[in-house]
Amino acid sequence: MASLAEIRAKLKEQESRASGGGNGSNGPNPIYPFWNIKEGESCTLRFLPDGDADNTFFWKERLMIKLPFAGIKGETDSRPVQVQIPCMEMYGETCNILNEVRGWFKDSSLEDMGRKYWKKRSYVFQGFVTDNPIADDQAPDNPIRRFIIGPQIFQLIKQALMDPDMEELPTDYTAGVDFRLNKSSKGGYADYSTSSWARRDRPLNDEEMNAVNTHGLFNLTDFLPKKPDETAQKVMHEMFEASVDGEAYDADRWSQYFRPAGMQARTGDPQVAASPQATAVSQSAPVAPEAAPATAPVAEAAPAPAAASGDANDIRAMIRARQG
Repeated sequence: MASLAEIRAKLKEQESRASGGGNGSNGPNPIYPFWNIKEGESCTLRFLPDGDADNTFFWKERLMIKLPFAGIKGETDSRPVQVQIPCMEMYGETCNILNEVRGWFKDSSLEDMGRKYWKKRSYVFQGFVTDNPIADDQAPDNPIRRFIIGPQIFQLIKQALMDPDMEELPTDYTAGVDFRLNKSSKGGYADYSTSSWARRDRPLNDEEMNAVNTHGLFNLTDFLPKKPDETAQKVMHEMFEASVDGEAYDADRWSQYFRPAGMQARTGDPQVAASPQATAVSQSAPVAPEAAPATAPVAEAAPAPAAASGDANDIRAMIRARQG
């Protein structure tokens, strides 16, 4: 029989998951949740350079793979959960999971499954929020915040940088420009396609410059998931196979490596002892809700989400048959 302490820990864990992992408006959040602005509202951001002078860009790209599980093993009232793991291509290495998923797109009956497990791109920026419509947003003492930007907004940023009419870097302290992020909806998804750069440059004000001088700039690489070691990579592939097979998430085997948001790592020895380098990246890899998806997959680009078709068991059987 479980002890009282174990029961309390389990209840606390379930409450945390039910509330989204405690990442709401309960305290200052260094990540600005722009996705919480209401439809028809706007916020204004001012991007800053990366603290890493060797980074050509003022952002860092993140590549994550989402693994859905039917529930949590051993929990009778468990609902479906999702765990994020890093794609090894983010570190300039071959991703064995993507290599397997890539082959699924050669079979039209497996494309939907392939899209589900394809890498998801997002981009980490930093800067100031100069116009904030979120009433209950609590800014930290350091006003330099991080932004997790999805592909739709990133393309708008990228297109403007390639425009010859933009003469200065938008992150320049004296000749930079603000970015106006507008939220609407399209097809049931959040849509930010009308967002744009300000037409006039604006130098950072005294308060903003003081924040830069006092707190300094973040090194954006520090906010990417830690590169998994060899053991963690084996765990990632094991979790991937379990997810594809429709299994439940096994906290005893995997929680010291990767776990759903809000779950605490289980104590005791898992089947394979945790490596000192293995970390639960799902706890440090928030992802903004997706904007309206694209309409068709591209071989190397992130394939668009699509409605599931066919029986899941039949699809998994076809995948295993192809592997055999």
